[in-house]
Amino acid sequence: MITRRQMLALSSAAIALGSATPAIAQEGAPPTTGATVTQIRNATLRLDYAGVRFLIDPMLSDRHSWPGFEGSVNSEERNPMVHLPLPIADIIDVDAVIVTHLHPDHWDEAAQNALPKTLPIFAQNEADAAVMTGQGFTDVRLLSENSAFNGVNLVKTAGRHGTDAHLQAIGDILGDVCGVVFSAAGQKTVYLAGDTIWNDDVASALATHRPEVAILNTGYAMIEGLEGGIIMGTEDVLSAHNAAPETLLIATHMEAVNHCVLTRAELRAFAEANGFAERIRTPGDGAQVHI
Repeated sequence: MITRRQMLALSSAAIALGSATPAIAQEGAPPTTGATVTQIRNATLRLDYAGVRFLIDPMLSDRHSWPGFEGSVNSEERNPMVHLPLPIADIIDVDAVIVTHLHPDHWDEAAQNALPKTLPIFAQNEADAAVMTGQGFTDVRLLSENSAFNGVNLVKTAGRHGTDAHLQAIGDILGDVCGVVFSAAGQKTVYLAGDTIWNDDVASALATHRPEVAILNTGYAMIEGLEGGIIMGTEDVLSAHNAAPETLLIATHMEAVNHCVLTRAELRAFAEANGFAERIRTPGDGAQVHI
């Protein structure tokens, strides 16, 4: 019998071998804009965009460094569940960092220790910025509707980290979250949704900004005793596709922390069954998608 852990390992290996093909450019052709998304682990991404290197939601701990999230499914598993695919020195060789919120699977102690204290870091609000400043970072900036960095526009978007039932039960833990829309001259618009389920905030961001690429956190993280996920699952992804059928979807936040139950293989199978497999990518850890 194949265990859940073995299934995750097989799924990740399959992705690394064959699924991280260029997203929009034809096979063998150069990327159309030169922008790339590198899936590092969980929600940790590197976005190379308009000549700027952004590190997003860094979780840099060694495998099994800390316990599973109490009260969530599979909490007996230790986090992170998998190793980093790249050396930390390579991961943090960036121009700026964006932290959508301060949960430890997006901003852990290892990241706080590894990142240079002078590196520009964007926070979602004053409260998060104050925490980062207290951690010794000297160039903490706020995301807003008109923030920017080195010629790249960074538009903060809203999100909802769970259903009404989740927010009523543990809203103080789930807290505020955000997404970001990246745009620049000559580049495709990229929407990073962050830790959110499908809701009016996501629908509005897609309708307002009309991104060519949307990066969705799709691990369907679950809490014991409550129905539904606190981030997107298959039906949320289908809703995003139906709202923006021409947008390329990139799935992240999968197969790395204990309470994420949706695998890349399952999401690909769902996309195939629902007719949008050509509009979604599920890169394995360490894989790169050209956009």
